[in-house]
Amino acid sequence: MTEPQTLQLKLPHLDVAALSWGPADGRLVLCLHGFPDSAWGWRKMAPLLAERGMRVVAPFSRGYAPTGPAADGDYHIGALMYDALAVHTELGAPADAVLIGHDWGAFTSSAIAAYPDSPFAEHISMAVPPVGAINKTRGPVGRQLRMMPQQLRNSWYIVFFQLPGLPERLLPRVIPRLWRDWGPPGYPTDAELNEALAALPSPAHRRAAVSYYRALARPSRPAPRYRELDRWRFELPRAPVLHLQGAQDGAMMAEYAEQVATVLPSGSRVLTIPSAGHFLQIEQPRVVADAVLDYLDSR
Repeated sequence: MTEPQTLQLKLPHLDVAALSWGPADGRLVLCLHGFPDSAWGWRKMAPLLAERGMRVVAPFSRGYAPTGPAADGDYHIGALMYDALAVHTELGAPADAVLIGHDWGAFTSSAIAAYPDSPFAEHISMAVPPVGAINKTRGPVGRQLRMMPQQLRNSWYIVFFQLPGLPERLLPRVIPRLWRDWGPPGYPTDAELNEALAALPSPAHRRAAVSYYRALARPSRPAPRYRELDRWRFELPRAPVLHLQGAQDGAMMAEYAEQVATVLPSGSRVLTIPSAGHFLQIEQPRVVADAVLDYLDSR
């Protein structure tokens, strides 16, 4: 498997470490990871895009080593958007760049697709459909009530993460359980799991990872520099979106993605991958890469 280059991006507000595959002059594909993961979660899929001449760059998100915790301690979605836009600028601000996000990266990608001034040519989300589209396609109350108990069971960790102190201490034990619960059995993901744990080596890193969920659930405001971006976090995308969902996802029920294509902009596409769970780019990298390339070719 092709080994990536390591990049050190000195952004005006944050030093970001990243992995890179493919030629330096290739079309930029910026891949954003989620929780509990790291930039290494793209190691199986990225070379498949690089084979097509693309330059795949996967940053370690704020809070994840070797990028490390953000000095301002802000983990709102607006801050994640700000980071992605700053990385795009640092890499030359190409007008044809592609943004791919998984999990928290999907929150970010979908929010940037809703942002009127997105500099990306294409926006792709994985595992978490655009929240603005979910809100418009929840369907009848009966359907919502039927789905709610299972989704609440899947989301127990979000409530747990609101407790003070304890989640940070127990996270090394919680993460392996989440990986086991979120994906179909039998896929060799030990390397990526170990790298996800290695990206949270200290209490400060683990507190940062948990703080994503605290910023989402608690009433708080992002720092002024992120505030304008943050207001787009749950809006319906304005730009077309490709959304990929694992049918066996144990974190986000695949049913939430069933109807979102009906409210997404023209040119959008939603695909469910039957044999994949939450980490579909790890479990089915070839299928996911082919879906991405087919979508880009069609555009």
